[in-house]
Amino acid sequence: MPELPEVETVMRGLKPVLEGRRIAGVTLRRDGLRFPFPQGFAQRLTGQKIVSLARRAKYILMSLDSGDCLLVHLGMTGRFTVFSPSGRQNLGEFYFETAAGEGGGGTHDHVVLSLDDGTRVVYTDPRRFGIMDLFAGSEAAAHKLLAAIGVEPLGNELNAAYLAERFRGKSAPLKAALLDQRIIAGLGNIYVSEALHRAGLSPKRKSRTLVKKSGADARLEELVRHIREILNEAIVAGGSTLQDFAGADGAAGEFQRRFLVYDREGEPCARCGAPIERLVQAGRSTFYCRSCQK
Repeated sequence: MPELPEVETVMRGLKPVLEGRRIAGVTLRRDGLRFPFPQGFAQRLTGQKIVSLARRAKYILMSLDSGDCLLVHLGMTGRFTVFSPSGRQNLGEFYFETAAGEGGGGTHDHVVLSLDDGTRVVYTDPRRFGIMDLFAGSEAAAHKLLAAIGVEPLGNELNAAYLAERFRGKSAPLKAALLDQRIIAGLGNIYVSEALHRAGLSPKRKSRTLVKKSGADARLEELVRHIREILNEAIVAGGSTLQDFAGADGAAGEFQRRFLVYDREGEPCARCGAPIERLVQAGRSTFYCRSCQK
């Protein structure tokens, strides 16, 4: 499932295509994805200008001039493809060849947004685990999918003092605590494993052991720094592609080439040479170095 860097990559790729454009038409190939589309979904979108795009955790939020907000979650296999009338589109920091022609007629092309400049943005999702919802933007903070989400890891709200407050007294393994979306928004399995390795912390360590009576252990400062660094590096690299992920420009991510532990079971640790191990925590694979992660 795409994690924060992948969703950020898609959002940044769509911004120059969608922001400031008006939705001339919406074609729905089915009644919903993971959940049914809201009543009047296509009609409420048609004719609206897309004011801005943003990301919250692993969700893309499109603000419309009607005051509504279109929420998108890519699920496991969701992706957007931009079809330009000319076959070429200048997307600011992205510049790529897009497919010329109509687009949107594929078996798994479920939603087509036709823009006022002739561009078509097609949402494709073979497994249909994605989500699209439309609601009043003023109610975003209270939306059932957003209300309980924690702080953004790239913002100033994530710091050692905050983690110490949330980890105090908790016996949950550090890996599980970092994956708790109520604590930190958008962190996923891949980047938590990589950040813990860089910080030299075991995924099995109890969260409370990084909290002192006086506040945060110094290792929490290092952990926060590595979380930010690894997410920013992954965004610059276009995210990680393990199976289905591609950015809005159709390109696969590159960060998987820089993994130090994730999916490297049995390979030597880049830091100490000991073999990378795999364990299962809460039904998910964790990769780490027993030797240098304590």
